[in-house]
Amino acid sequence: MFETFYPDYEAESTYSIDFEQLYQKGYRGVIFDIDNTLVPHGAPADERAIRFFNRLHELGFSAVLLSNNKEPRVQSFCNQVLYAKYIYKAGKPSRKGYLEAMKMMGTNAGNTLFVGDQLFTDVWGAKRTGIESYLVKPIHPKEEIQIVLKRRLEWIVLYFYHRKIRRTK
Repeated sequence: MFETFYPDYEAESTYSIDFEQLYQKGYRGVIFDIDNTLVPHGAPADERAIRFFNRLHELGFSAVLLSNNKEPRVQSFCNQVLYAKYIYKAGKPSRKGYLEAMKMMGTNAGNTLFVGDQLFTDVWGAKRTGIESYLVKPIHPKEEIQIVLKRRLEWIVLYFYHRKIRRTK
């Protein structure tokens, strides 16, 4: 019933994902949400994010920031982390932004990952595009009201997702 919203993987944080192992498995591109995935909502890139994108670049990954935010927010973050391109007002969960991101990186659905903190925009859009997705826990609890409301619905979906995972183990 809710499978269309289930992530392929979950992680505590973007920064805890083993990108070295993913590169060895053949992944070459990563699409990221920004707010509450890489930094708290609305925050500039911090030292951790800057070091992280340097590390991805050194590993050989291409990266695109895919955000429903306006250009000044996304461009500013992108300029701070250096090794990423960006798409603003992406209209997630529409497939359009995901497809454009892969085109920008020269990757395809088979060697691209998506990392985000929301099921109904980030994960669903990746799934609709055939991209494997990581759902990460939000960095900070302070969020806009429309996101807070969506989180309540996400809890229901994640309840069934975790129940399914327990049954398959």
